[in-house]
Amino acid sequence: MSKVFEDKKCTELLLRIILNRDDLIVDHVNCQQDIKNLQGRSIRMDILAHDRKGVIYNIEVQNDDAGADPKRARYNSSLLDANITEAGDKYDQLRETYVIFITKNDVLGSGLPIYHIDRAIKETGEKFEDESHIIYVNSSIQDETKLGKLMQDFWCKRGEEMNYEVLAERVSFFKEKKEGVNQMCEILDEVKRESKLETLVDLVKDGAIPLDIAAKKANMSEEEFKKYL
Repeated sequence: MSKVFEDKKCTELLLRIILNRDDLIVDHVNCQQDIKNLQGRSIRMDILAHDRKGVIYNIEVQNDDAGADPKRARYNSSLLDANITEAGDKYDQLRETYVIFITKNDVLGSGLPIYHIDRAIKETGEKFEDESHIIYVNSSIQDETKLGKLMQDFWCKRGEEMNYEVLAERVSFFKEKKEGVNQMCEILDEVKRESKLETLVDLVKDGAIPLDIAAKKANMSEEEFKKYL
């Protein structure tokens, strides 16, 4: 998924359908982007995109319902705000943001294909125009609407089975073309290395193995390894 949506056209298609906007142009995309809060706790965002108007989009794809908890959406939204401002910026310079969860199941439980969450004034019912939006997309509804067909594509294993050509071409490249397959092999090797390193870091933090042994297993010097503690 990360490799597919590194392509701006793929992310653009995704956002245009979810937001029902044909005029949206994606200017920049990062996948698996790490963002930290003030205390140094980081979260890895699946897709982080900007459009030409400066609106920022965080898109998360969740198989596990627990990963799409409403407070996770709140936390992601707060991190976006904290990381798009500089010292001295005025509040009215805050950019509009969207946190979008695409979930395998109907996490919010009302049987809808999509849920839009925006703040409102309780006493009047009027919108509270802070330009912070949260959207949940229920991918278990795979009907013949544009959104339903997009959700069908999310769970297809082969490009030839997909509805949208731009996604089909990208998926086929990584699954069938030699260059794409080689890139995927390199990525899988990197994932394995990262997983091994994370395990070694946890073992050192827990006191299960000494630093020098962990560094050796990670093919690093002790000073290099300490940076991950």
